[in-house]
Amino acid sequence: MNRTEIRVTGYGGQGVVLCAYVIGRANAVNAGNHSTMIQSFGPEARGSACSATLVLSDEEILYPYIRRPDIFVAMSLEGYDKHREELKPKGTLIYEKDLVPARLRKGQPSFGISSTRIAEGLGRTLVQNIVMLGFFAAVSRLVPREQFREAVEASVPTGTEELNLRAFDAGWSYFEEHYGADAPSGDAVAAAEVVSPVA
Repeated sequence: MNRTEIRVTGYGGQGVVLCAYVIGRANAVNAGNHSTMIQSFGPEARGSACSATLVLSDEEILYPYIRRPDIFVAMSLEGYDKHREELKPKGTLIYEKDLVPARLRKGQPSFGISSTRIAEGLGRTLVQNIVMLGFFAAVSRLVPREQFREAVEASVPTGTEELNLRAFDAGWSYFEEHYGADAPSGDAVAAAEVVSPVA
């Protein structure tokens, strides 16, 4: 792994921070590596811009801030527009298809999911962040699936574990159904999601 930099962004109320927290927990507590997380909010917690950054490493992390993320998770258009230029040229974009229109860079490794719609199908829109988390886990393969599921179960409110695990599995399954269980991530482009360069 060495050092992997990640930004997760959206708006307050989407569960951006919890999503990032579970990624860090899965990597550190469940996989035995190292993680740091920094979060930031707009002037109001709900409805305004929200972002969290992570550094994952198999070695001690001496500098916790990101420079150019390797992976950018965008759950809102505002967050995407604000941070899209930070992503490394060959970095991976993971985005909410219904909230972030296809304004992607040509050749960008990009993976989209309708996480909000899938969460609605599960009966609780609030778990869209965990749907996105499952999709992220399948795309990145940074941590084994079961270790991610253990981190979800340990991080969500008591009594919601089953729902959240179903949400995680729905995100993972979406990746396998639409991109293929053995689809490469990071260095390869999901051709169906790549469009013309941003104007």
